[in-house]
Amino acid sequence: MFRALIIDDEFHAREEMAALLLEIGGCEVIGTCVNAFEGIKVINRERPDVLFLDIQMPVIGGFELLGMIDREIMPHVVFVTAYDQFALKAFEEKTLDYLLKPVDQGRLAKTFEKLQDLLRRGEAPSIATAPITRIPCVSGNRIKLINPRELDHVRADLSGVHVVQPNGESFTDLTLRVIEERTPLVRCHRQYLVNVDCIDEIRLLEHGLGEIKSKAGHLLPVSRRYLKSLKNLLGF
Repeated sequence: MFRALIIDDEFHAREEMAALLLEIGGCEVIGTCVNAFEGIKVINRERPDVLFLDIQMPVIGGFELLGMIDREIMPHVVFVTAYDQFALKAFEEKTLDYLLKPVDQGRLAKTFEKLQDLLRRGEAPSIATAPITRIPCVSGNRIKLINPRELDHVRADLSGVHVVQPNGESFTDLTLRVIEERTPLVRCHRQYLVNVDCIDEIRLLEHGLGEIKSKAGHLLPVSRRYLKSLKNLLGF
């Protein structure tokens, strides 16, 4: 039995897909999400085997969402769409399959067989992911999409991942590794990424350590592991 997550902004589409999967059997629907913001939280927490993912959703679409998932927990992906023109691109993204709305149970059964075969062979998903140009963040009672080039730095602690702008701070459900791999930000410490364009100076400390002072006045630690590469990047 595999675990599936359904992400679709249409209520009836979510309900129909869940019902079809229940009829086929051999699948546990671990949740349904109305948008990408909810979806990334559940993916990080529950680590589903497969996503049944709508392509056209408000604010963040299916293709953009894939770029926000950590490669270590990337599920197999089945795109579900009412737009046939997206089918070819879905295959270019190396997703498992695509289904056209309204979903035909016989067609879904064939997708189900493909998925079972992949899981039986232990084959990991191979999905091309685009660079992240917008980081979904929560600040108070607002949801914001922040361009990573506008950030001062990003830090992780026990409470989660925080994106810091010169004039404020927000929380994101994206992992530090995803942000490092798919944005221009650079690692300076196990728990910190920095926007190189926002560095004012690097102070060299004892024992091979360092400290960054950003143009906004923030102080960031630099570990021995990353000091040399950071200096090389800046031409020091």
